Amino acid sequence: MKVRFTIFFLLVSVLFSCASIFAQDENEDMSESQKAWEEFMAPGPYHEMMAKSVGDWKTVTKFWQDPAGEPQIIEGTAKTESLLGGRYFKTTHNGEMMGMPFEGFSIDGYDNAKKEFFSVWVDNMGTSYMLSKGDYDENSKTLIMTGSTYDPMVGAEIDYKEVIKYTDENNQVMEMFTIKDGNEVKTMSVEMTKQ
Repeated sequence: MKVRFTIFFLLVSVLFSCASIFAQDENEDMSESQKAWEEFMAPGPYHEMMAKSVGDWKTVTKFWQDPAGEPQIIEGTAKTESLLGGRYFKTTHNGEMMGMPFEGFSIDGYDNAKKEFFSVWVDNMGTSYMLSKGDYDENSKTLIMTGSTYDPMVGAEIDYKEVIKYTDENNQVMEMFTIKDGNEVKTMSVEMTKQ
């Protein structure tokens, strides 16, 4: 009887020890997973950088239909606001284009997991969207993103590059280039001055 009790006691002790070890491993795994998720969701230095754009802006937009010709110049306004605790930023542009009211907006952010900036743009001049992704160059204070979008004038997807220069906290310049056969052609620039 004593032998059975001793064996039973040993088995119960082993089971509790194993359960304790498994629980500890599970807690460590949960801790690592939780830490990874917290790093993924937390706004960081690049989000803080983008937050400096929050506010009202005056815009001067130049369009080139012919790269060798004079640009069409449009004055307008923009408003940047923070979304979801500073994780994303929405910038709404208003003005006039081709004699019609123009409105468009972008949702911009920095993906902590992919280590890249992104921007999604939509406007009332079409029913498609533009998705850009890229990196920030600390030395030149320039964000360089690339993407592709449908161009109804050519009836196909076109590649483009978007370059945003953060001159200072009150001035930004965005330049847009179409890319064809490795050549870049400037099609638009937007000078933004904070109000």
